[in-house]
Amino acid sequence: MNQRARIAMSDDEVTAFLEGSRKLQLATINPDGTPHLVTMFYGLDEGRIAFWTYGKAQKARNLARDPRVSCLVEAGEDYNELRGILLYGKARQVDDRGHVLTIGLEIARRMTPGVPDELLLPYVEKTGLKRVAYVVERTKVVSWDHRRLT
Repeated sequence: MNQRARIAMSDDEVTAFLEGSRKLQLATINPDGTPHLVTMFYGLDEGRIAFWTYGKAQKARNLARDPRVSCLVEAGEDYNELRGILLYGKARQVDDRGHVLTIGLEIARRMTPGVPDELLLPYVEKTGLKRVAYVVERTKVVSWDHRRLT
């Protein structure tokens, strides 16, 4: 078995890693073809990465033009602890406002663990008025867990 295959996570491990993480690096494509890279809190929508942003944000403008994204979720400080997932896909904008708020609440829960929903809802409802949400439809997943090398 080659080293690449040895460190790859199973589908179940990828799912557990995404469920246990909170932030990702999101790459969209600027009009001039350069990458636009930002750190985002995210949630999961039926196992798919979901995020929201202000409708006038650069990433939203980029996605309106080209829905391709890369999402990097990683953990670990030292080389032998590094774990991560690089997910390629297309970000599909969510049109239903109720669904947008559901995604926003999921993200708010991850941003502020342990805070009750009744305290999060006013924030989600207010900020949600200017936000759009996306769900990432995966096309490819690359994963690694360097803890397997020891």
